[in-house]
Amino acid sequence: MEDELKDIQDRAKDLKLENKKFLNRLQKKPPKGLDLKMHELHEETFQEIDCLNCANCCKTTVPIITDRDSERIAKHLKMKVYDFETKYVAIENDNSKSFKTAPCEFLAADNYCLIYDVRPKACSEYPHTNRKKFHKISNITLENTIVCPATSVIIDKLKAYLDKTQKKSNRRR
Repeated sequence: MEDELKDIQDRAKDLKLENKKFLNRLQKKPPKGLDLKMHELHEETFQEIDCLNCANCCKTTVPIITDRDSERIAKHLKMKVYDFETKYVAIENDNSKSFKTAPCEFLAADNYCLIYDVRPKACSEYPHTNRKKFHKISNITLENTIVCPATSVIIDKLKAYLDKTQKKSNRRR
């Protein structure tokens, strides 16, 4: 399974330019029902792909941490917010906060999250493929196709679906 996920990531790198053009077209003119279709593809794909076989997002990216995230995680760890943030959180140039390290310090060797029930909002929403107004986050999605094999599969499925829909539409004319 690990090799298969790596192959998906390699393919996403090869298709980066094509995916960029596709996502830019979606951003300019999203098809009717896009969010509903994305939600469907998201659910279907995450029935097929188990994040625990990959955890590349936790290994390579650092999520944005909100004040609420810090409060919730600190409480869970029985720490003061200040102590939690001093130990685990970095303040970025734009004053946003993120975890200091990648891989995430809360990622266990078996790819389980040690703070899963209180994980940051950015982690719980990742890879953002079932978000409302999906077409507005094409830059994030493009980067996520390279980090997250599931995102790459979802975009491939969406391209195939829209291609099929377009062909049907053209036949009716």
